[in-house]
Amino acid sequence: MNHSTLITSNPALIIIDMQQGMTESRLGARNMPEAEDHIAQLLATWRSLDLPIVHVRHMSRSPDSVFWPGQAGAQIQSRFTPLVNEYVMEKNVTDAFCNSGLERWLHGRGISSLVMVGVATNYSVEASARSAACLGFKLVVVSDACFTFDRVDCNGGLQSAEQIHQMSLSNLQGEYAELMLTADLLLQCQRD
Repeated sequence: MNHSTLITSNPALIIIDMQQGMTESRLGARNMPEAEDHIAQLLATWRSLDLPIVHVRHMSRSPDSVFWPGQAGAQIQSRFTPLVNEYVMEKNVTDAFCNSGLERWLHGRGISSLVMVGVATNYSVEASARSAACLGFKLVVVSDACFTFDRVDCNGGLQSAEQIHQMSLSNLQGEYAELMLTADLLLQCQRD
């Protein structure tokens, strides 16, 4: 994606699954402790520029999930509370575009460029980014405004959150999305 046209193309900021459940210790060790600060900076910038913002909430179908509807974990973190003019959509699977109406909402507003942040890098961020690219959207994933958690791999070995994060971003780079750092994107917003 051409950096000089990103902000002038009315990109939507897609904030994925920044819900209270993501702070629960049972999810395990995570990477990128500064991710929430970066997301908050981007959210403030999008609001100041009056650019479109989408908040994605995961509503699990599993009663033992931190995202089970009706419990505190399913609520968006107070730091990212949507304003009345910001779109809030719910999903039940990792992909924010699957059976959600998100694609229709974006096209209905002439939005073809997206900036994606949130959690978890290897789940909802990667799945949603892949779909967005396959649907023809131009996409930036802000690599230091995403995070994930340690996970045991299929061979029983523990993979660190940082290893998983880097591999997921590597899967996306070039093929599905452009990766950017928060500081670089904010600098571009100031220039445009």
